[in-house]
Amino acid sequence: MFKNFRWAAAGGLLSLTVSSQALARPDLAYQLTEGQNLNAFVREDTVAAHLLLRNGVDPRILVAFPAGNSGVGLWFEPTAKPATWRLDQPPKPLRRGALNGVVARASLDAPRLVAKQAVLSNVRYLRDYQAVGRFPAEVATEPTIQGDTLTWRRARLDGGPGYALTIRVIGGRIDQGAIVAGADGRIALEITALSGDAPLTPLPIGQLLNAQAAADPGARDALAFLSYREKFLAGSWRFNTYFGRDTLMSVRLLMPALRPAAVEAGLNSVLARLSPGGEVAHEEGVGEFAVVQNRKAGRDGDAAELDYGMVDDDYMLGAVAADYLQGPGQARARTWLAQPLASESQPGVRTPTGARLVSNLRFVLNQGRAFADAPSARTLVAIKPGRMTGEWRDSNEGLGRGIYPYNVNAALVPAAIEAADRLFRAGLLDPYLSAEDRALFADAGRMAQVWRAQASPLFRVELPAAEAGASIRSYADSLGVPAAPALKALDGRALVFHALSLDATGKPVPIVNSDEGFALLFGHPSAVDLDTYVTATMRPFPAGLMTDVGLVVANAAFTDREAQARFTPAAYHGAVVWSWQQALLAAGLERQLARCDLPASLRAKLVAAQAELWRAIRATRPVQSSELWSWAFRNGRYEVVPFGAGKADVDESNAAQLWSTVYLAVRPPAEPGPPAKAAKTSQPVIGVGAAPEWNRCPG
Repeated sequence: MFKNFRWAAAGGLLSLTVSSQALARPDLAYQLTEGQNLNAFVREDTVAAHLLLRNGVDPRILVAFPAGNSGVGLWFEPTAKPATWRLDQPPKPLRRGALNGVVARASLDAPRLVAKQAVLSNVRYLRDYQAVGRFPAEVATEPTIQGDTLTWRRARLDGGPGYALTIRVIGGRIDQGAIVAGADGRIALEITALSGDAPLTPLPIGQLLNAQAAADPGARDALAFLSYREKFLAGSWRFNTYFGRDTLMSVRLLMPALRPAAVEAGLNSVLARLSPGGEVAHEEGVGEFAVVQNRKAGRDGDAAELDYGMVDDDYMLGAVAADYLQGPGQARARTWLAQPLASESQPGVRTPTGARLVSNLRFVLNQGRAFADAPSARTLVAIKPGRMTGEWRDSNEGLGRGIYPYNVNAALVPAAIEAADRLFRAGLLDPYLSAEDRALFADAGRMAQVWRAQASPLFRVELPAAEAGASIRSYADSLGVPAAPALKALDGRALVFHALSLDATGKPVPIVNSDEGFALLFGHPSAVDLDTYVTATMRPFPAGLMTDVGLVVANAAFTDREAQARFTPAAYHGAVVWSWQQALLAAGLERQLARCDLPASLRAKLVAAQAELWRAIRATRPVQSSELWSWAFRNGRYEVVPFGAGKADVDESNAAQLWSTVYLAVRPPAEPGPPAKAAKTSQPVIGVGAAPEWNRCPG
C-alpha cells in the first residue's frame, strides 16, 4: 500500500471536477479482449485514448494517449485469486481545461484492491515500469484521497499541463487507503484519465482507404486509431508514436488500399525525420520523455529525440518511395517531390521532399559501395558497433547474436540500390542531384547486380539429412511437439535455408527464419532459389516454420541448446507468430506468382505454399490485428496463446498494431482485389501482387 496518501481538502480536488466538457459522440469507438487484457479504444476531435484493464492476479488500469505518447497507469498489489474486469461504461472523451482525456466505468470481482504504483508520464516510462519495475524518480507522484476518490495529478516537468488519474469508488468503499468491495463482492470504479500533451490530427478512415481495401472492421478500426496527419503510430498501448520501420513496411503492404494522401503522409513523416546524412529515424522520443532526455543533455524544451540506431529502415525508404512514385503515385510524382518539407531533425529547415529522398539514396549508395567493389562477408552492412539490435528483430537476442542480418543484406540493400537506379533513370531525381551525385547514381545499376548475385549465398546453410533429422527430433522433444510431420516433409533430403544472420567472423547463425518474405517482396530470386527457400520456410515446424496457428518467425532447431533457450515461444522474436510477417510472405508469394518466367512445377509449389499460408492466416483471424502471439501444443494441435498471457513471456502484445492492419490490402487469392498487373502501360502498377518492373508480362 502507498505510505504517502494525502487527504485532500475540497478545494484541492476542485480543479479536476469543474470546467469539464463532454465531447460529441466519438467518430471511433471499439473494444476487444486479448488474453488477460480488456481493451477499449476511442477517438473524437482532440481526444484519442486506449483504455486497458488487466485481468488476473496482477490487476492494472492503464490509459495510453497518442498525444505526446503519454499515458497514466495504476498497478495494484497481487490479489489472492485471479480477478476479472467488466467494462460497465466504455470510455467517453472529455476536456478539462487544457487537459484531454476519457472517463469510463469498470468493475472487478475482487474483495479488495491495494494500489501499488501509479505512473503518469510518457508511455516509455509506463513501459519501463511494466517491464522492469523502474521509472525516473522525477516523474513520481503520490495520491490524494478525498471521500470515495483517489487522485494522482502532476504537472509536466517543463511546467506543461501534465497528467491526471482519478479513481472514484462507486461500488464499495475506501478503507485505510485500500479499496474494499461492496455487498455484491465487486469493486466498481469510475476512471478519469487526462493528458495535457498536444493532440494529433486524425486521418479519418474515409481519407485513408480506397475502394480496394478489405471490409475488415477490426483492421479498419485499428488503422484509424493509429493514423494521423503528422505520423502513423506503430502500436498501442506500448508504441503510440512514430517508428520508421513500422511506417515504411505498413505503407508498402497497405499501398494498394491506401489513398495517395495517406501514402504521402506516411512517407513524409519518415523523410521529415531523416538525419542530416540521410539515415532514417527508427523511433522518436516526444513529450515528457524528450523533456527528460534534453535535460540530461543540458538543453531545455521538448524537441523530439530521434534514434538512428537501426539499419534496416535506411534501406526500406527508397524501395517503398520508388514503388509509390512509379506506381499509384505516378501522376503526382513530380509535384510531391517538389513540395517543401520541414525537418524534424533540423528545426527551421525546409527543403523539397525530393532533396530529402536523394539524401537517403546517397547514403544507401555510399554504404553499399564497399561490397559492390569487393564482395565478402566483411563488407556487408552490419548493425552498428556495440549493439545487439539493428533491424526488426530488435530484442537483444533477436539476431542470434549475429551482426550481419540476412534480410538487410540479401533483400533490403539491393532493393534500395535498385530503387536509386530506377528513379535516376526515370529522371525523377534530376532537380535534386549535384554533379557528384550523378556520378554516384549512374553506378547504381552495377552495384545492384553485385549485391543481388553475391550477398544471399553468404547466408546459405546446408545440413545433411541425418544431422538435420536428429536436430529436429531433439528439439521437438524439448518443446513437447511432434517431430513426425517435420521429418516427413524433410523426406531424407539435405536441409537448406538462409541463416538468420552472420556473426562477426562471417559464420552463419543457423536459425530458420521468416525473413525470406523480404526477398520475395523486394527481390527477384532465381527459380532454383525460389524453390529451395520457399520450401524451407513452408515445412512444418520444427523443420521449417509452419504451425496450425501461423508462421513462427524463428526456428532454432539447428543451433545449440544455449541459443535454443533464447528462442522459445516466450521470447519476443523466438518461436512466436508475428501477424505482419505472415502478411509479408503472403504479399511476396503473390508478387512472385505475377512473374512470367516460372516453370509450371514451381508455380504449382508456390500456389500450394500460398494456400497453406492463407489457411493458417484464416485460422487466426481473431488475433490478426495484434502484434504477435504465442502457442501451446494441446490435444494434437497448436493453439493460440496471447503473447504476454504467460508468466514466462518477456512482455505483452499490442492490441492495435500498425503493420498488423495490412490485411486490408494483402488479400487471399480467391478474394477480389487490385489487379496483378496492368496491360499496355510503360510503368508497372506497384500493388502487393504487381509484376516486378524487371519481369512484366506482355500486355
